[in-house]
Amino acid sequence: MEGKLDIVAIGESLIELSTNAKLSASGCLYKYYGGDALATAISALRMGSKVGFITRIGNDPFKDYLLESWQNEGLDISQIKFTYEQNGLYIISRPSVNEKEVVYYRKKIAPSKLSIDDINEDYIKMADIIYASGVTQSLSASAAEAVEYSFKLAKDNGISTAYDPNYHSVLTTADEAKEAFSRICPFVDVMFLNTKHDSVNILEIDSPENIIKKLWDLGIQTIVLKSIDKKGYFTGYNGTIVFTDFYTCDYLDTTCSGDTFNGGFLHAVNHGFTPFEATKFASITAGLQAKGIGAIKSIPYKDEVYTIYRGNNG
Repeated sequence: MEGKLDIVAIGESLIELSTNAKLSASGCLYKYYGGDALATAISALRMGSKVGFITRIGNDPFKDYLLESWQNEGLDISQIKFTYEQNGLYIISRPSVNEKEVVYYRKKIAPSKLSIDDINEDYIKMADIIYASGVTQSLSASAAEAVEYSFKLAKDNGISTAYDPNYHSVLTTADEAKEAFSRICPFVDVMFLNTKHDSVNILEIDSPENIIKKLWDLGIQTIVLKSIDKKGYFTGYNGTIVFTDFYTCDYLDTTCSGDTFNGGFLHAVNHGFTPFEATKFASITAGLQAKGIGAIKSIPYKDEVYTIYRGNNG
């Protein structure tokens, strides 16, 4: 791809099969695609950013579907490589707000083959922001090495980096997440955390103010904490902490809503918003996404988000 990119995301892709009925009763599953870093990439792209994605996909019957879907979105896929491992899969059922079933098939999948060999230094230099998550690190030792290498390259070349630990006990242990977090922290400019999972298990701190101050002490400039308990976001930047309410608490499916927030936030800060303004913008992006079923399928487009943002903020 020629020219600059706003964001390059590194991570996994998964096939998503979804239904609004119980899995035991559903006669039809709707096909789409998912993955946390991919959701962040598509969120930023739909807001108007130029986005590239680095991953490996399996040379199976889903390959062409994934490539064609991403090309239709406008995602730059020039750095995607192929492998004979299978593509990952998850099945999600959301019969109601209070009911959710998820089944994952993601062991030894194609993205786990990510490695330093997949990181092109010139491509990293094309971006304003490099993004990855703890989920990407948890795929394999070589994937974790690729993330760390990319972030070091970015820092050496004055490129911003953004990271979300995105801790899930089904994917990694708390000790492994702490190790991954500590290895990447020296290279992170923007940090996203969920207070229910990330900060409690990795930092072992539950006070938003103390979490932010701890991360500032580690040299991280911008921090956004997502708090389910407080129903909002704590944004820490330049010595100031600001709380922003969730755009809505009327939601159906929050799968990847945090990742959608990350994409909206990174798009906004890279287009002249302050971190506090970017949080308001991203809250709308995530809130609209959570009203639908499906991780990426429900991510809104820029016209709707910008219209609401401008209406709410003059």
